[in-house]
Amino acid sequence: MTQLKEILSYNEAFVKNEEYKPYETSKFPNKELAIVTCMDTRLIELLPKALNIHNGDAKMIKNAGGMIETPYDSAMKSLLVAIYELKAREVLIIGHHKCGMIGLKGENMIEHMKEQGLNETSLNHAKSENDHLETWLNGFGSVEERVKKSVETVKNHPLMPRDIPVHGLVICPETGKLDLVVEDNK
Repeated sequence: MTQLKEILSYNEAFVKNEEYKPYETSKFPNKELAIVTCMDTRLIELLPKALNIHNGDAKMIKNAGGMIETPYDSAMKSLLVAIYELKAREVLIIGHHKCGMIGLKGENMIEHMKEQGLNETSLNHAKSENDHLETWLNGFGSVEERVKKSVETVKNHPLMPRDIPVHGLVICPETGKLDLVVEDNK
């Protein structure tokens, strides 16, 4: 059973009753911020509240762990779009304590895939597309170190403007307390 029918029913009433009105804004971030953070469910409402970010204030880029893994991954592309096309002028990379990516092992995830019915043909196809599938699925050891590495990847990117400050933080998913890891004083 999926949530789709319930979501569509709710959405129909939401639009009919014009409940979207308080959220109207432009595509440009009011606070000129781009935020890269984790997809963790605990951060959906907590992170914006803890940062005093409201609808329209920032470009929010989310993925597993809030990582910029490589200079040419989709998160980095989104960040460059936010800066060059949508007028973001400052970047926050925000990891969080007790992240599900800490200690995640790719080989364990592959076992979970098999347990949920992934067949060997699909797995072999994925391995043929990615010679390092297990490594690609790995998490990280330290959220602070991962944030530092992501900040360095962004700051050293050949397409990144040098005048854009890139900061790194870690948030507590229970209280919203921010710990500063990297401050870029541009």
